[in-house]
Amino acid sequence: MSRVYDNWERLVRATLRQEQLRPTGQGHERVSSGIAGAVPDSLQRTTNINAILQAADEIQAEDPNVARILCEQAYSMAQNLDPNSDGRGVLQFKTGLMSVIKQKLAKKDGARIDRNRDAERLWDFYQKYKRRHRVDDIQREEQRYRESGTFSANLGKSNETKKAFSTLRALVEVMESLSEDAGPDGVGGLITEELRRLKKTDATLSAELTPYNIVPLEASSITNAIGFFPEVKGAISAIRYTNQFPRLPKDLKITGRRELDMFDLLEYVFGFQKDNIRNQRENVILIIANAQSRVGIPAESDPKIDERAITEVFLKVLDNYIKWCRYLRIRLVWNSLEAINRDRKLFLVSLYFLIWGEAANVRFLPECICYIFHHMARELDAILDHGEASPAASCIGEDNSVSYLQQVISPIYKVISKEAERNNNGKAAHSEWRNYDDFNEYFWSPDCFQLNWPMKKDSAFLLEPKKRKRTGKSTFVEHRTFLHLYRSFHRLWIFLAVMFQALTIIAFNKGTINRDTFITLLSVGPTFSIMNFAESCLDVVLMFGAYSTARAFAISRLVIRFFWGALSSVFVTYIYVKVLDERSRRGSDSYYFRIYILVLGVYAGVRVVFALLLKLPACHSLSEMSDHPFFQFFKWIYQERYFVGRGLYERTSDYLRYVIFWMVIFACKFTFAYFLQIRPLVTPTNIIVDLPSLEYSWHDFISKNNNNVLTIVCLWAPVVAIYLLDIYIWYTLLSAIVGGVIGARARLGEIRSIEMVHKRFESFPEAFVKNLVSSKTKRMPFGRQTSQASEDTNKTNAALFSPFWNEIIKSLREEDYISNREMDLLSMPSNAGSLRLVQWPLFLLSSKILLAIDLALDCKDTQEDLWNRICRDEYMAYAVQECYYSIEKILYSLVDGEGRLWVERIFREVNTSISENSLVITLLFKKLPVVLSRFTALTGLLIRNETPELAKGAAKAVYDVYEVVTHELLSHDLREQLDTWNILQRARNEGRLFSRIEWPKDPEIKELVKRLHLLLTVKDSAANIPKNLEARRRLEFFTNSLFMDMPSAKPVSEMMPFCVFTPYYSETVLYSSSELRTENEDGISTLFYLQKIFPDEWENLLERIGRGDTGDTELQDSTSDALELRFWASYRGQTLARTVRGMMYYRRALMLQSFLERRSFGEGEYSQSSFPTTEGFELSREARAQADLKFTYVVSCQIYGQQKQRKAPEAADISLLLQRNEALRVAFIHVEESGSTDGSVRKEFYSKLVKADEHGKDQEIYSIKLPGDPKLGEGKPENQNHAIVFTRGEAVQTIDMNQDNYLEEAMKLRNLLEEFRGNHGIRPPTILGVREHVFTGSVSSLAWFMSNQETSFVTLGQRVLAYPLKVRMHYGHPDVFDRIFHITRGGISKASRVINISEDIYAGFNSTLRQGNITHHEYFQVGKGRDVGLNQIALFEGKVAGGNGEQVLSRDVYRVGQLFDFFRMLSFYFTTVGFYVCTMLTVLTVYIFLYGRVYLAFSGLDRGISRRAKLLGNTALDAALNAQFLVQIGVFTAVPMIMGFILELGLLKAVFSFITMQLQLCSVFFTFSLGTRTHYFGRTILHGGAKYRATGRGFVVRHIKFAENYRLYSRSHFIKALEVALLLTVYIAYGYTDGGALSFVLLTVSSWFLVISWLFAPYIFNPSGFEWQKTVEDFDDWINWLLYKGGVGVKGDNSWESWWDEEQAHIQTLRGRILETILSLRFLIFQYGIVYKLHLTGKNTSFAIYGFSWVVLVGIVMVSKIFTVSSKKSTNFQLLFRFLQGVTAISLVLALSLVVAFTDLSVPDLFASVLAFIPTGWAILSLAITWKRLVWSLGLWDSVREFARMYDAGMGLLIFTPIAVLSWFPFISTFQSRLLFNQAFSRGLEISIILAGNKANVQP
Repeated sequence: MSRVYDNWERLVRATLRQEQLRPTGQGHERVSSGIAGAVPDSLQRTTNINAILQAADEIQAEDPNVARILCEQAYSMAQNLDPNSDGRGVLQFKTGLMSVIKQKLAKKDGARIDRNRDAERLWDFYQKYKRRHRVDDIQREEQRYRESGTFSANLGKSNETKKAFSTLRALVEVMESLSEDAGPDGVGGLITEELRRLKKTDATLSAELTPYNIVPLEASSITNAIGFFPEVKGAISAIRYTNQFPRLPKDLKITGRRELDMFDLLEYVFGFQKDNIRNQRENVILIIANAQSRVGIPAESDPKIDERAITEVFLKVLDNYIKWCRYLRIRLVWNSLEAINRDRKLFLVSLYFLIWGEAANVRFLPECICYIFHHMARELDAILDHGEASPAASCIGEDNSVSYLQQVISPIYKVISKEAERNNNGKAAHSEWRNYDDFNEYFWSPDCFQLNWPMKKDSAFLLEPKKRKRTGKSTFVEHRTFLHLYRSFHRLWIFLAVMFQALTIIAFNKGTINRDTFITLLSVGPTFSIMNFAESCLDVVLMFGAYSTARAFAISRLVIRFFWGALSSVFVTYIYVKVLDERSRRGSDSYYFRIYILVLGVYAGVRVVFALLLKLPACHSLSEMSDHPFFQFFKWIYQERYFVGRGLYERTSDYLRYVIFWMVIFACKFTFAYFLQIRPLVTPTNIIVDLPSLEYSWHDFISKNNNNVLTIVCLWAPVVAIYLLDIYIWYTLLSAIVGGVIGARARLGEIRSIEMVHKRFESFPEAFVKNLVSSKTKRMPFGRQTSQASEDTNKTNAALFSPFWNEIIKSLREEDYISNREMDLLSMPSNAGSLRLVQWPLFLLSSKILLAIDLALDCKDTQEDLWNRICRDEYMAYAVQECYYSIEKILYSLVDGEGRLWVERIFREVNTSISENSLVITLLFKKLPVVLSRFTALTGLLIRNETPELAKGAAKAVYDVYEVVTHELLSHDLREQLDTWNILQRARNEGRLFSRIEWPKDPEIKELVKRLHLLLTVKDSAANIPKNLEARRRLEFFTNSLFMDMPSAKPVSEMMPFCVFTPYYSETVLYSSSELRTENEDGISTLFYLQKIFPDEWENLLERIGRGDTGDTELQDSTSDALELRFWASYRGQTLARTVRGMMYYRRALMLQSFLERRSFGEGEYSQSSFPTTEGFELSREARAQADLKFTYVVSCQIYGQQKQRKAPEAADISLLLQRNEALRVAFIHVEESGSTDGSVRKEFYSKLVKADEHGKDQEIYSIKLPGDPKLGEGKPENQNHAIVFTRGEAVQTIDMNQDNYLEEAMKLRNLLEEFRGNHGIRPPTILGVREHVFTGSVSSLAWFMSNQETSFVTLGQRVLAYPLKVRMHYGHPDVFDRIFHITRGGISKASRVINISEDIYAGFNSTLRQGNITHHEYFQVGKGRDVGLNQIALFEGKVAGGNGEQVLSRDVYRVGQLFDFFRMLSFYFTTVGFYVCTMLTVLTVYIFLYGRVYLAFSGLDRGISRRAKLLGNTALDAALNAQFLVQIGVFTAVPMIMGFILELGLLKAVFSFITMQLQLCSVFFTFSLGTRTHYFGRTILHGGAKYRATGRGFVVRHIKFAENYRLYSRSHFIKALEVALLLTVYIAYGYTDGGALSFVLLTVSSWFLVISWLFAPYIFNPSGFEWQKTVEDFDDWINWLLYKGGVGVKGDNSWESWWDEEQAHIQTLRGRILETILSLRFLIFQYGIVYKLHLTGKNTSFAIYGFSWVVLVGIVMVSKIFTVSSKKSTNFQLLFRFLQGVTAISLVLALSLVVAFTDLSVPDLFASVLAFIPTGWAILSLAITWKRLVWSLGLWDSVREFARMYDAGMGLLIFTPIAVLSWFPFISTFQSRLLFNQAFSRGLEISIILAGNKANVQP
């Protein structure tokens, strides 16, 4: 048994040792947390168990006995805290810890341990440990610094020192516990005395170990410079508690070693949580400090905050509260701004942030926060006016405890939570429950004050909803209907209808305008009034569900508008009828005509006046000032008044710009509509109407005696559809032109190639310094420069530019985009030395010296001619000059004595010759190559480290240079002079000449030698440097952006502080080694794929880690290399690691910029006499502190706590990221479970923030308790909301976790943030939009299409939206938000379930409605990943389309549509939901046209009309169908794309790219995407079902199985495509075209293209989609899936039955069933039409024929039922059923033969019958699915399911057969690979090898 224990202990200890090694990089698979990492959260909150166990781990190897003592103490603490082990994970922790602390663990000999000596052992170890780590010395040194008021950058800064003090603190705590049992006379007394000393002394470095976020407020730190900045000191002083404040209880305990401040009073009065207090204390201090830094840095020793800074913060934070009070006409908490002092302002700001910081989900209700603040501020005001502080009545509970969370937030949260439960996980109708907006809008009315304060528990607002009872909404009800489109944008539809009516009237009157035409045109009056009345009716109907709770004011407005609309429409219509009656009586008086004109004129005048007053900027202020009740009443009737949406106007110049934009569009649209759509249809319409009665070939019910009305409808319907659609076409064209012009004016695309980078490099330093260097950096001195050189602006600019440029190049090397050689060539010298000219990077100068020598050798002319030829290449001239001056400087530094005299003489002679233009005489140019070779040999020696042998060799090399220069290069006369020079001759004879040289030690000289050597030896042209395409693109964009307009950079100390915020759920953090090496079914591993896609970057990685010729398998031998490999792969995927690395570039850039601005305090202040280098800037404490003051990065890892508990690899990877990035913070939701008395599990939720401590473990900074589960709505916005309290600064950049950033872009962030203070309209910006680069576009053609489409939108598209249209919203990431503006107005997204599924764009809506301003800036870019496979793209587009469907129903879209002026509303519509409406209209046009043609074909009218009237309006139809086709294939989507190509790539590349896209079938892709968007958008509005669709962000090169594609696209594409194909087949079979087959093809080519695209695009764009073996496997897999029975727990991926059930889930409501029923009835037209076309029926049009066809159909169904009866059901009648099936089969064949033989039924009739019955069967199936419960109750459901299976089998075979046929031909598969991966082929990649996984062919 003893042996078992020994083995167990060894195993545990070995495991712990291994765990300890991993955080330091020793392990490569994941980073664990050792024994301390297993401590449950319930034990960590109130104890230091984690720290004690960490100390035990640290000292285990040093003294196992002491480690055992610590472990026992930890176990004792855990037992005391949770004796019953109720907490989650406590029992497992105790059990594991007990195994570690067995008695034998600390004794090798197995002797018994004397526990009575534990205190003595611990004391002895404590003393030794202190001496070894010099603790007393460090404390004395610290005390000295503290007394001097400075900080030390060296004191305790090492991680080991911090670890030592952490261990000491744990030892002290355990000693204190053990001293209670020890005697006071022995060691117990020593321990007690030591504890007393520690408590008395203030100088202890334990302050360094106190957890803090950015500013160490709990205990001042002397190693963190941030606390020594004057503005921070001033901010801390500003909130300090003074004698004027109310007295606090004497027994009030404060956390940490700090003084009392305002937050302590607020905590005592309102019961805020301690960590909320700590969090917001730091937040307020940083906001005030940064506000002060903009006003001016305090210079005095006791810095004070300026009143202006406090007032600025006060007004900005409480701006929404001030507006809320004014809206409700209530008095503010303060009387006037002048009446409150700075302390009151700070109290109110602090109170607001504390209320907000603990509000949890209530943060989504900004006006509720205002209500709470209003009352709590009044309570605070009363307390401040008294001398004694007391708890506020509103926060006192029944048990007299004071808790803001329990008394204020929890009641509101509970109501919201109960309402959220009613949404049935997003399946319930929006009208049945209250969302966040409904709760918030309750506070838009003075009625909210009926809640009282403290809030009444029985108020209507806080009553929990009752089951099965509809909850009253607030001011808007989100009914699911398309009618919202009309209601929200009725002005657009009325305008289009009125214009269509007017143009049609003019066209039918042949373009003549006379009195009759004018009277007819006046019919637009009734149209306008009736359509307005329809909108009023919708207002009344769609408010159903809110009448019981809506304000009476709002309901009365609806009623007034309803009756006013009814009366006005009736009146106008009546008058117009009278006007028509007058016209018919030619001689009658025009009385009614005058009245009608007067009424219309007055009405139009009133509308225009109100439109001007409410929308025109110049008039809006006038309307706001008018308080006359009469005026206000009509203004209220005209435009509903909300708290949001007021003042949505722009300045006059902006208004005129977008008005002109739309006027141009209208001119084009209506000209096109009139001449090519409407007028060509006039003549055919008149002819058809006048035609006599036509013969119908079927039984007609409608049109026989009605002037062929349906025929006219069929003729006009597609034209009307295109009329509604083509305005978007014109918008697309004009926006592309305008966007291109604006982009050109912004200087986009000026540098579009690496050649242009080379040519314009000379101008980069000046542009960089102008825009990106602050004034402080520009004033930096140059130490070793001559006065003449310091005055050289170019030299100065180059010196300022070079450190930044070199850091950019270094980052490219770190990212493995360039090699070491390329880095050397691209790096730029510091230019801070004494060389008299600018030194450029070597890639500009490489081979220039050799070319210059060639020119010199060929020189037959004068010196001036030679120099002119050299100067034609300016960089050749730079190279020659630099080479000359460098040689001079190097030679001067190497030699002395006679040698220096020779050098001086040579250069003096050469300089004289240059000045006299006689250089060609002085030097023999043909000897220059020899001189060059000698000097190259010399520099080759000098670049190495000095040795005696090298010194001798260098001296000889210098002598060789002397020989060749003196005796070969110089002219004969000069040579003789030097040879006879006595001093030189004597030294040469004595052997002293160049016998010894001074080896270069000066850094400047060493840099010169290295550079000169490269300059002389690099012979290859550097025109293609860098080779990597991504490196080129980045350098091209960065250098181009230097010439774009941007604000000047402020010094880092004065810039706006900001935060980056990334939500994360469970996506990939870091690829594991196993993930990289696991092969898919094709034998391809992710690592193999990456090596082939990025071959140069793979080689650069190996070079960087020193593994030049090593394979990836050998990298596993080294854990550090294996970790590098994991990061390398992860940085090429869409991983969190990539995002974190990119965002941390902001901190690196700020540290560099701050370092060069040289702000420092205390020890180590930089000398002002020399120009600083960037060496070591990342280690500068001052630079790091300044960066931390301005930048924070919070990743909201929602389930990180759960991942840690289950030891998920993602948790270990996130922990690794924390260790590698000290400024990174991770927020997560912690769930703590505990048992209750009734046996249930009680959950408590906490929002936590952690960072990495000195041990690399998670250190908890804040833990704020939440009122309950924070996920009540959509996951992502709820994730953002819980963590947003931990953000800092005045701006926040929202970054998704599939994004990237670059160091060169991070350098421009200061400029971008200054845009918040720029002039961008009448309101300052609240969201700054920036462009994105999609980095996933180079793999396949699909990725390229998606990349181009996305890039077009995020550049040119958003450019136009922001200016001139002023309707840019927030479309996701990476926009920069005004943080204060948005957190005080509901946050950076909305979270209500389903309705806010596209949560990001609602931030834009909210910002706009609340008088924000959204801009777009293109000098700044951020990387972004996109989906690269067709299925991924389809899921993404489905998600976005579904989100837009929900937007149609939302109140935000309604309000924007109502409150924007007409032209801005148009811009908003066509760039949001209107885009999807137009997409759907594009598809509907095909249906409208084809169903119209099928109607004409079935009815026989097309032949009859064509014979009598040869014209059917083909011109109009052609125009309509051509426009539809161009939209369908993505031509108009590509127009902005092409414009972007032209602008940024050039015309030739743009043309080439467009042609390449067409050859790669981009039109097929765009047509397919059209179907995706249409399906999900339409289904969402009809039935709902919008949801987040996980697309996966991996590398997609795998083959997608046929069944998987069928499941995904069957209902969205395949069925619709087959329906269109059926329509086309019927049309070609029964239709009549005057031009024959050609005319048919021309009319239907777009429809056939749509069919082919929708059916086969998933297989065309499927890797290996036409490979025979894959096709065979796909068929087997599909059959197995089709026939597999479903059941409980069987997923749709495995069984057709389960999938089929899932596909019906969207039909939930009665309304949805009715709509589905109506839509399904369209399929019945086929049977009705075809039966009258059979030869069997002849010309008989009796309705009985149609009835008989149903009898035949029922017979067919019965027969098929006999053949498909289940074998299980017929077990007892097998023989009978077989006999019956045989008889039936024989009878069926005989019957068909007899019918064909003895009747007119022909074989074509049989095929026609199939065409008739298949759609009818589908209609029956659709109806059965729609009314599933009824069918189920009738017992027919199993039969319906089997028929549905047959349909899916038939559709699948129809699609699969062409694929199988094409798979027979091998070249098809090859062609497909070329088609799919052309981009990769152009980069020389072996895609075929990748697809085949044939690694043996490529590995050595």
